[in-house]
Amino acid sequence: MKLNILSLPGDGIGPEVITEAEKVLACVAGHFGHELRIERGLIGAAALKNGRGAFPVSTRAAVKHADAVLLGAVGLPEYDQHPPAERPEKGLLELRAAMGVFANLRPVKAYPSLLKASPLKEERIAGTDLLILRELTGGLYFGEPRGIAQGRATNTMSYTEAEIERVARLAFELARGRRRKVTSVDKANVLENSQLWRQVVNRVGQDYPDIRLEHLLVDNAAMQLVLEPTAFDVLLTENLFGDILSDEAAVLAGSIGLLASASLGARRADGAQPGLYEPIHGSAPGIAGQSLANPLGAIGSVALMLEWSFGLRDESALMENAIAWLLEKGPLTPDLGGRATTGQVGDALCARLEAFAGAPE
Repeated sequence: MKLNILSLPGDGIGPEVITEAEKVLACVAGHFGHELRIERGLIGAAALKNGRGAFPVSTRAAVKHADAVLLGAVGLPEYDQHPPAERPEKGLLELRAAMGVFANLRPVKAYPSLLKASPLKEERIAGTDLLILRELTGGLYFGEPRGIAQGRATNTMSYTEAEIERVARLAFELARGRRRKVTSVDKANVLENSQLWRQVVNRVGQDYPDIRLEHLLVDNAAMQLVLEPTAFDVLLTENLFGDILSDEAAVLAGSIGLLASASLGARRADGAQPGLYEPIHGSAPGIAGQSLANPLGAIGSVALMLEWSFGLRDESALMENAIAWLLEKGPLTPDLGGRATTGQVGDALCARLEAFAGAPE
């Protein structure tokens, strides 16, 4: 198969973790005989520093021709005081809009070998295996009107029934392949927006009588994530709530550096599923350039890419197995209590992949 990838390393530790993700992807593609083509582009602060805007025309054009996009991280503190239109994050929002991705999938798993890495009690998080499904194109991040004028700041939380229905339907479909439970998160006790969200999710749920549906207010959901994380299967949220809850869920895995994500849109007419794949950890400028970054979130995002955009489940499963082995045996980066560099983790994972791939059936 031809794997046509657009790689956007971005800012901070983005280039470091993406280098390792590309390395591991090349190892997998080579073993399975896939033809790999990786084109690199600019986004975020890396693009702003070149005077091209946070989402350059050249990057926008490359997105249209790629089968999947691999993103490192976007954002640097030196731009924090700039207006929204001139900040690196503007590039990420424009990228999502250009790709039409509306659903962000963030798997969260507590690996047995890392239970001690979490500040929570081991018996509380053991067995955690949940999927956060975050709506990606609506809500406060995109609603109009917005802005700051005459001493007043305005953001608009807006959703249509169609926007809610398409992500809700995906949640139920995903639950059918898991433990058949959907937990929908809202703030329906005070927000009309959430009241519509709950109404639509309930209506869609009637088409899936085999799936158990529950609703949680977002504040309660945040508490239950740390009190009883094993009770969750698929966690369905709107944009802002999902952004916050998925970062909170990183404590269950032991490090935010472990968490991968896939952002998906509607399938094309030819059946292809373009997607945007990225670790959720952000640019972490404080450790950029020091080879301290954990690349496993980016590498895990490649595993999601192989499964969702290319249907290569064997390749994806091989990567997941190699990551689980590495987390047990090492080497590990400092965020997980180890001393390995970013590059050493990538090299070790490639070696383990080759060992797994070459093992007899």
